[in-house]
Formats: sequence, C-alpha cells, structure tokens
Amino acid sequence: MGTEWRNRWTGLPLWARCALVVYAAGFTEGSVTHIRQLTQGGWHTYGYAPVVLQAFFVSLVLLDPLVIALTGLARRAGVWLAAVVMVADMSANWYANRANPSPSRPASGLLFLTIFGAFVLITAIPLQRRLVTRGG
Repeated sequence: MGTEWRNRWTGLPLWARCALVVYAAGFTEGSVTHIRQLTQGGWHTYGYAPVVLQAFFVSLVLLDPLVIALTGLARRAGVWLAAVVMVADMSANWYANRANPSPSRPASGLLFLTIFGAFVLITAIPLQRRLVTRGG
C-alpha cells in the first residue's frame, strides 16, 4: 500500500500535488470548524438553518475527513466528492446566511469558503483528468 501511494504521488506533476495538498488543508480546516461548532454548541449549533441544512452541516464531520482520505490517496473519487461537497456547502451556507444573517457568522468565513470552493471547482476537472491518466 505504501509503495502504491508513493507511486501515485510521485507520478503526479507538481501542480496536481499542490492542488491535492490545498484540498487536504481546506477540508481539514472545514472539518475542524464543524467539530468545534458541534462541540461548543451541541446538536442545535446550526439552529438558524432549516433542518435539512442542519443535517448536512453535521454530516460534514464525516464527509470532510472522507475527502481528505481519498484525496490523500490521490483517488479520483476524492476529487469528485470534494467538488460535490463544495457545491453543496457553498449553496447551503449562502442560503443560510441570506435567509438569516448574523454577526456570529462573519462574512470572512463565507468569503474563505467561496474562494476555496472556486479553487476546488476550477481544479476538479483538470485534476480528475490527470488522475485518470495515472490509473487513479
């Protein structure tokens, strides 16, 4: 397993390795944020949002680490999951912020989420293509 993982990473161009590292960093930050929010506020920490969005935000505690693991293994599924999670996360956060703005949810977090989401969406297809050529 270690040799396969090493071969996957060393066979990628620098831009692809950097993109995967940025994915891991961004999803780690998101995972830590959601864990911290749940630890501090409990199950009702997302009470400002509709129940469906609350469930989605809680599910990110599992989805974010899954993206980290799959992209860390340089798997195509990780790139696609990252794109799907970011589209859903950006949509949910923009909706929740617009429907119920609050000073406790600073705009800087939404800005970071949007910039990171744009990065994931812009790089997903080229990265996916590169991982396909590597047998990912």
